[in-house]
Formats: sequence, structure tokens, C-alpha cells
Amino acid sequence: MCCSVGFARSLGLALLPLALCCMVANLLLLFPMGELTYIQQGRLASYIWYFGGLGGGGLLMLIPAVTFITLGKCSCCWNESLMMCGSVLAAVVGLAGSGYCFVVSGFALMQGPQCFTSLGWSYPFADQGGRYLLQPEMWSLCLQPVRIVEWNVTLLCVLLGLAVLEFVLCLLQLGSGVVNAVCRPCCYKQEYSLNA
Repeated sequence: MCCSVGFARSLGLALLPLALCCMVANLLLLFPMGELTYIQQGRLASYIWYFGGLGGGGLLMLIPAVTFITLGKCSCCWNESLMMCGSVLAAVVGLAGSGYCFVVSGFALMQGPQCFTSLGWSYPFADQGGRYLLQPEMWSLCLQPVRIVEWNVTLLCVLLGLAVLEFVLCLLQLGSGVVNAVCRPCCYKQEYSLNA
């Protein structure tokens, strides 16, 4: 049990900075190149308003992070099985949050940014199915905000990577919690039979 609690705590400590980075990346998407103008004019891409990094990969991820870190504060047996149950449920919440962050960031990448082109404000890459990502020479179609494509692509790729890491960490804890829930009764039976 001590090993599984220590493992869960280390996963929780790893999730905290990932969640904070997701929140920061999402907040930066709201202010292209640090400017307030575009958020005030409503000129941001629609998927940014789904808050995949702030909500899913950030705030929602704090639930498993805090749960994993606080495991094992009480050593009574009744609480041990309750703790493992809690960690499994928290891991499921984390999987949902990281999955949401990944899906929203992926759709935002496919859609591309809203920007001012020679034809006015539009989504010039929305119908390309993400092909613009492999054609940086097309990025100059966006005249305003300056370098918005690079800004969005970089931050959304960061969010995708962070979401994958969070998903893997929560999946590890889910597996560990389930194994502990299944194996602990067997271990107790063996210990009881040896002591008898």
C-alpha cells in the first residue's frame, strides 16, 4: 500500500505543473501577441472559447492532482480501500479532462485562427483539413494579428502535448488503483493464512 500511495503522490506532483502550464497556454491564446484588442473585438477563433486548456487540462486536472497528493493521510484500513476508490475516480476525472483538452486543441488546430486577410476577417484555413500546418508559406495570408498562425499553432501543440502527458499519468494511476483494489484482498488472505 505504501508503494502505491507513494506512486500516486508522485503522479499528483507531476500533474500540478502540467495543469498550470495548460492554464497559462490557454490564457495566452486569448491574448495574441499579448494584445487585448482582439479579445475585445471578438476576433478570436471559436474553439479557444471552449477553454480546453483552462478547464479540461487545467482546473479539472487539479482534482486528480490534489487527490493523488493527499492519499494516505489516514492509515486506518477502512480508509485505505476508500482512498484507492477515490484515486480511481479522480483518475477517471483526469482522463476526461485531458481528453477534452486534447479534442478541443485538435479541432482548434484543424480550424486554424480567425484573422484579417485581403478579403476581410475570416478563417482562411478552415476548409483545408489541417493541411495548412504543413504549408507555412500560406501563413502570410493572415495579415492581422501579426504572426497569429505561429502563435496559435505553437500554443495548441503545447496543449496537445500536455494533454497526452496528463492522460498517460492518469491512466497509470487508474491502472495502479484497479490493481491495488483487486490484489489487496488476496494479499490479506495470504497474510491471514500464514499467521494462522
